[in-house]
Amino acid sequence: QVQLVESGGGLVQAGGSLRLSCAASGSIFSINAMDWYRQAPGKQRELVAASTSGGGINYADFVKGRFSISRDNAKNTIYLQMNSLKPEDTAVYYCHALILRHTLVGVNEYSYWGQGTQVTVSS
Repeated sequence: QVQLVESGGGLVQAGGSLRLSCAASGSIFSINAMDWYRQAPGKQRELVAASTSGGGINYADFVKGRFSISRDNAKNTIYLQMNSLKPEDTAVYYCHALILRHTLVGVNEYSYWGQGTQVTVSS
């Protein structure tokens, strides 16, 4: 089994900062992509930032210059540093990972989601 455990959400005033963490644990051969998504009430889940095992990083336009994703491969952990937060950043933030696991027939890639952490930005 594999688990993604997020932490770091909370309530912050507009202009403030938060740092989210997501740690993957369990039966892991290696991790390909690790990403952050968010979902606001009444809206679809959207990609915030993505990182690949090769070091590639992509950001949604609405967070460029404010959010920064980083990854500690030794700890199977990903971080999201969120600065200059705005009320419209209020959402549940989810960690997602594409993880390679050994199976009886070889190594397969599986998609996993964390439980989500609430970020609330007050105006």
